[in-house]
Order: sequence, then C-alpha cells, then structure tokens
Amino acid sequence: MSNLAINAERFLARLKTLGEIGRDDQGRLVRLAGTDADRAGRDQLVTWLGEAGLAVEIDQIGNIFGIWTPEGAHGDPVLVGSHIDSVIDAGIYDGCTGVLGGLEVIQTLKESGITPSHPIAVAAFTNEEGVRFAPDMTGSLVFVGGLSVTDSHTSIGTDGARLGAELARIGYHGAREPGFFKPHAYVELHIEQGPILDRDGIAVGAVENLQGISWQRVTISGVANHAGTTPMDMRHDAGFAAASVITFLRSIATGGTVATVGTIRFIPDAINVIPSQAAFTVDLRDPDETRLQAAEAALAAYLDQIAKAEGVTISTERLARFAPVMFDPAIVGMVEDAAHQRGLSVRRMTSGAGHDAQMMARLAPTAMIFVPSVDGISHNPREHTAPDDLVAGANVLLSVVERLAR
Repeated sequence: MSNLAINAERFLARLKTLGEIGRDDQGRLVRLAGTDADRAGRDQLVTWLGEAGLAVEIDQIGNIFGIWTPEGAHGDPVLVGSHIDSVIDAGIYDGCTGVLGGLEVIQTLKESGITPSHPIAVAAFTNEEGVRFAPDMTGSLVFVGGLSVTDSHTSIGTDGARLGAELARIGYHGAREPGFFKPHAYVELHIEQGPILDRDGIAVGAVENLQGISWQRVTISGVANHAGTTPMDMRHDAGFAAASVITFLRSIATGGTVATVGTIRFIPDAINVIPSQAAFTVDLRDPDETRLQAAEAALAAYLDQIAKAEGVTISTERLARFAPVMFDPAIVGMVEDAAHQRGLSVRRMTSGAGHDAQMMARLAPTAMIFVPSVDGISHNPREHTAPDDLVAGANVLLSVVERLAR
C-alpha cells in the first residue's frame, strides 16, 4: 500500500456543505428518504460525482452510484459508500462520512495517476435509516436481492406516502435494475456511533462482525377500570404487565445481549384509569446467533407467564429480524494493515448498529472501518468526530481500496 493521502480540505468541506442541506425551520437536520430535503442532498451529491468525472447511475430503488472505470480496468467494481438520508434532528457525519469519504478516495486515486485493475464505485443507498419508510437499509437490501423492487415501492411511510411514488416525485426513480453489477468487494467507512474508540483513545476500528437484530412489537390487552376503586389483586393491568416485561428484558441482557424498549403507548392514557392496552417495541441485539435466539425464546416464555399471572392477553408482531454478520477476514486484515502503516492505533470490534454493509455482505466480501464518535453520541445534533479522525479514516479507506482494486 502506498502512502497516498486524500485531499482533507475538500473532504471536510463537502461534509460541512452536505450537513447544511435539509435544515428545517428550527435549524434541525431532517433529510428523510424521499423528501424534498433528500432530493436536495442527492442533487448536491450527483453534482460532485459529475465534477469528479464519474459516471452516474441510479437504480429503481433510488440508489446512486458514481463509477470510475479507468482505461484498462476490467472485472467487477470495488464498491465503497453508505447513505445520506438522516434521522430527525440528526448530526452531519452518520452515513455521509462513508459516501463522501468514498468519493474522495476515488477522486484522489484519479488525480494521482494510479491506474487500478478494477473499476471503483461509490454508492449512496436509499432509506438506510428507515425513519419514514420500512424497512431500514431498504436500498442495500433491494440491491442484494433481499427485497423486491415492487415490495419496496409499495412501502407506506409514516405520512401515508409510498416510497416508489416519492422517488419518482423527487426524480430519483432510476432506470437501472438493482444489482446491475456485483461488487468485487464492499468497504464502508462510518463513524462508530458508540463510545468505545473515543473512550479508549483508538483511532480506527477494524469491524469484524455486526450484531444480529430482532425487532418486535408487543401488545398487551387488559381491562380499563377506575384507578381508585379497583383493588390491586382484582386488576388486569396492561401497564403493570408491560413494566414487568421491560424489567425482565433488563435481566436477560447479559453476556453480549442488549435489550431496549424504545417506544410505549398506553390506552386510554389517562392518569386515573388502569390501562386497558399497552403497546411497546422490543429491540434485541447480539453478535452471536445462538444467544440472540435464546433471548427471543426467553422473552416469549415470559410473555406467556405474565399473561397468565395478570389475566391479560398478549400478541407479538415481528418487525425485523437480521442474523449476525461476519465480515470478510481478509479485508478486516487489510484495514488493520493500513492503519498500522499510517501509524494509527487500531482494534478489531463489533458494530452495535445496523449498516448497509450487513446487506452487502450477502453479495460480496465486505468489511467496515470505524472512526471515533466523541462521547459515543449519534443520531443527535451533538454527534461529532474530530477532523483528524475523519481524515485518518478516509486515508485508511484509500489504502484498502487501492489494494483491493489492484
């Protein structure tokens, strides 16, 4: 690997510019998939891809690709990238670091005069966040064949819009068939979104695996009654049953399993009425499939137990289920080698969040590069990664891509 370096000023300036696109009237960054703000961000990206001399392709789920095919290059492209859609009130680094870092890597290689043997492409995948449309990571899932174009287009958003119609409205319902090429390899640069690298003072994470994810919605139905006149031993309290389940989840979150109840709603939601219904979501994650299945089974058994004990009925709905992903050991090793060659500290680690890379791993050898998130904060306007760390991560990506594309 050479000691070639990216144009840090250009890379950081683009991150800043993209971070100002999609601000609402409160100054929040809200660039949800298929919105006018998403269109504005996409338009800026496509402009940059064109200025870099890349061929721009858009597929039927709206994934954007900038492709460089140097003279004499052949075979499948080395693919880098991530996403540019955001959550509500987002930071500027999540996803965008991988897309703009990937663009910078290609542009640096072009300007250096290096001629790779493989084409190199950068991708911005549609609806990675899944805030407006389900499922999350839609674009990469469709690209690898895990979801049909038809089914993805009929996804109904939180505002009642359909994804396919919104992509057409904003001008990003492309003509290319998803999966129109098979990557030689896929590498994604991303902020960690967790506290480990920042806490331990490590510059680079060589991500070797990604946690499995199990999402469910649990609905508990009891009996509404007067909060003052109903004795405790005569209640069928959906709220109490929900609280018991939440406490139980904390008790089984050990040995690598994490559990979160992120949303909850009571009916009738009144201070002086025993809840007749409680609906909440459960997010279980673990990098080990056996442990994840054990946590799911323990939850199912406890739901049966609490239903009988409290005289309530409980139903569950599966919202998402992804098995843990092991990334390509050879590429993980390249990330470590690149970091060491550049004098950077590095550690192998697990990704706690879902990423497009977990979908791309179904199709091609894949790995991820993490850079530190200050205090582990993400999905928040306080999300921050130091400029030197961003540049270091992009330079590691450059080294890995240069090696893969030979």
